[in-house]
Amino acid sequence: MPKLIAFDEEARRGLERGMNTLADAVKVTLGPKGRNVVLEKKWGAPTITNDGVSIAKEIELEDPYEKIGAELVKEVAKKTDDVAGDGTTTATVLAQAMVREGLRNVAAGANPMGLKRGIEAAVAAVSEKLLGMATDIETREQIAATATISAGGDTTVGDAIAEAMDKVGKEGVITVEESNTFGIDLELTEGMRFDKGYISAYFATDMERMEAVLEDPYILIANQKVSNVKDLLPILEKVMQSGKPLLIIAEDTDGEALSTLVVNKIRGTFKSVAVKAPGFGDRRKAMLQDIAILTGGQVISEEVGLKL
Repeated sequence: MPKLIAFDEEARRGLERGMNTLADAVKVTLGPKGRNVVLEKKWGAPTITNDGVSIAKEIELEDPYEKIGAELVKEVAKKTDDVAGDGTTTATVLAQAMVREGLRNVAAGANPMGLKRGIEAAVAAVSEKLLGMATDIETREQIAATATISAGGDTTVGDAIAEAMDKVGKEGVITVEESNTFGIDLELTEGMRFDKGYISAYFATDMERMEAVLEDPYILIANQKVSNVKDLLPILEKVMQSGKPLLIIAEDTDGEALSTLVVNKIRGTFKSVAVKAPGFGDRRKAMLQDIAILTGGQVISEEVGLKL
């Protein structure tokens, strides 16, 4: 389809309208007395939420310029959620205010680049001040109170999260999953477990029990399919030199790559196991990131500029 092009005031105001439409819908949820928003779903019952990023994701505008403006604010909320896990509504409100005042000053004749540098300097100064005012959360009661606020005032959820934090510690990984039963269940797992097994039975190290056990392996975590053996060769060479086994957790492992791993396992050249990554879509990305954090590794993903 043909591209629409706008310049100067027309472009800026179109973007601002889109930002304001999204931000006005999100900011009503701000604070402990914030209100809820009802989101229509294509399937199933409507969702009632006060989570800023969830509301932002559901907003779609018809006007192309307004749509771009809304998408820019969505990105602000998404990045805040990715980095901090909360504060998406506050970030949206701040973005709206900075854009509004920035456009007002540009319209009055201010240099846009000078404004940008001024905003960056103000962000650095405010961030430093906030860090100085921040209080570390140490006790279980403080964790429960904070979690309760994030859970929309639900003390049951807040207490459950505090209990989980108490058991796994600050560096532990907490995974929240929807249950098929009523109530909240807390399950502590030493290490990590997910519902995926080896791709080929040839990877089994104990043929009687049909299980694969690797001790102190190298772990390749990839959010992509592993099919081309050429992509794996540099890794395989390093692994073979070390004498350690290799565990591959990827979207899938097939083709030449799978054949090479199986042949080397049968010949006894080196041990390896390939398993499919758990989950689908965004859920899979999150679980791979959890595995990377737990093992001290890095997810190979084109989204972060890494590839095999």
